Amino acid sequence: MTSNNYWLKSIAALLLISGIAVTASAQLPRYYQQQAKNNEGNIMTANILFGGHLPLADLSDRFGNHLSAGLGLDYITQKDWVMGVHGYFYFGTDVKEDVIASVKGSDGLIFGGIGDIATVELRQRGIQLEAHVGKIFRLDDKKRSGIRATLGGGFYQHKIRIQDDPVVSVPQLNSNYKKGYDRLSNGLGLTQFIGYQHLGNLRRANFIIGIEITEAFTQNRRSFNFDTRSADTSSRFDLVIGIRAAWQLPFYLGETAEDIRY
Repeated sequence: MTSNNYWLKSIAALLLISGIAVTASAQLPRYYQQQAKNNEGNIMTANILFGGHLPLADLSDRFGNHLSAGLGLDYITQKDWVMGVHGYFYFGTDVKEDVIASVKGSDGLIFGGIGDIATVELRQRGIQLEAHVGKIFRLDDKKRSGIRATLGGGFYQHKIRIQDDPVVSVPQLNSNYKKGYDRLSNGLGLTQFIGYQHLGNLRRANFIIGIEITEAFTQNRRSFNFDTRSADTSSRFDLVIGIRAAWQLPFYLGETAEDIRY
């Protein structure tokens, strides 16, 4: 998949999610519109997250475009201050660094222990755990929606997953030997987000969409790389820019049991 097609499809998918949310809110029966109530106050939201990302700096030498999915919690105060925690799982199929080249023969094939040809794939895997603070700047005093800006920090990690052939076993890539090839790297990650936050007046359509940037200061955590026959002690600067979207399930705090709606 080309880079342009990847981003066009990612943007189209995220815009579709937002459009469905707004349309659903507009098409609710008149009965529910009559039951609409003030959406002010303190809110706790459970977030389902999705993203599409472009790697830059050192990360672009190892991986191509990739996706992420995750979960999180936000606490939004009556003054529209935001505090929360998010956890993401990164995954992708575009691995540029062929860490198992030394296992391949001159013809580029990998042979198993009994001489059969093995199909071994490389994949990107990673995680990010971050806490953030920020604010929602309303565009209309009558609506609790607007520009959302947050700053965050936490733990960022990535590695190369070596996906075995399900039938043919390769002794050099069995069990703990994989750790000598996977380039496990982690460290401090800093994240900035700016986008649009929608908190529906009916409390049903609640979502976030915007641009997210992560700068990570990582290092290879393996003591020795088998393919290069050396230790990698260099510091890395991994940069990621992407589109982040979230669907939110809100819980309005401080209401009586009869008043709570979500």
